[in-house]
Amino acid sequence: MSGDNSHTLVAVTGASGFIGLHCVLALLRGGYRVRGTLRDPARQASLRQALESHVEIGDRLEFHGAELTRDEGWAEAFTDCSYVLHVASPFPRRLPRHEDELIVPARDGTLRVLAAAAEAGVRRVVLTSSMAAIVNGHGHDDSYIYSEKDWTQINDSLPPYPKSKTLAERAAWKYMESLGPDNALELVVINPGMVYGPILEPDYGTSGEIVRKLMRRDLPGLPKLGWGSVDVRDVASAHLKAMVVPAAAGQRFCCIAEHVRLSDVARILKKNFAARGYKIPTRTLPNFVVHLAALIDKPVRLILYELDDLTEIDNSRIKSVLDWQPRGVEEMVTAMGESMIEHKVV
Repeated sequence: MSGDNSHTLVAVTGASGFIGLHCVLALLRGGYRVRGTLRDPARQASLRQALESHVEIGDRLEFHGAELTRDEGWAEAFTDCSYVLHVASPFPRRLPRHEDELIVPARDGTLRVLAAAAEAGVRRVVLTSSMAAIVNGHGHDDSYIYSEKDWTQINDSLPPYPKSKTLAERAAWKYMESLGPDNALELVVINPGMVYGPILEPDYGTSGEIVRKLMRRDLPGLPKLGWGSVDVRDVASAHLKAMVVPAAAGQRFCCIAEHVRLSDVARILKKNFAARGYKIPTRTLPNFVVHLAALIDKPVRLILYELDDLTEIDNSRIKSVLDWQPRGVEEMVTAMGESMIEHKVV
């Protein structure tokens, strides 16, 4: 990413989201011009204000209205763009009434973005998928190591979110195949795990809910959960590298730093914030208690399929191909906690 990028325009879909806004920030710091797409144009002023405290923007940032469920706006959003980072995707705080509320906009929105990018002459699209499109539904024991070769196996017990990410990414690769060998558009996919790191504004989306609930002591104890985890700043850097590294074309990348248990997150938060009055729960909850809680607390149902998950993931491809070195768990969790205090969400 060396050299003068001031004439290169990059579109970022879902620019108001946790990952999307960090991608915008990283691009501006890299000297690029950025066009962010928003479902709600009223967010423009607050987003610009959030970014201006971290980087000089000048005239290098613009916003454009576009929705995953509508064709309108995408052609204009990608006009004159060299690259597109397609970050936008529904990420629920609670179970939807029907799984298609997530699946349809995720899958069809991805196809809209790719079609518009191809029509506009975009060089490369970097799609934000998820480890949820890789590690679910297999039934492997704890010794199995997942990698980019694996795909989530969809079944009736799988919640809507991992279904939506899997079907959207599969649709993207199938679309690229349909373009044929003479097609100039390239696709790269980034598959992050659980994302921690600093929030840039109070409207932080869904990703920070775990840390927020721990710091507010909304949880009476800790379910036996763990995820392949990563700092949002490293997710953004992976997107920028995937955008320009020639060898990345046509590949997907497991974007995780390490497996982190919820008990580790709680331990780090207690270590760093207990002296400031935050009473972090550290007691482990038996699985049957979590299942009972899910009967009356619908959001808890989102995590039931992940209980006792000790998934191991091979991240060697992203490190070697993209020359990517992620932050450790202590830094990513502490940064999220500090920023949530700063933005008064805890």
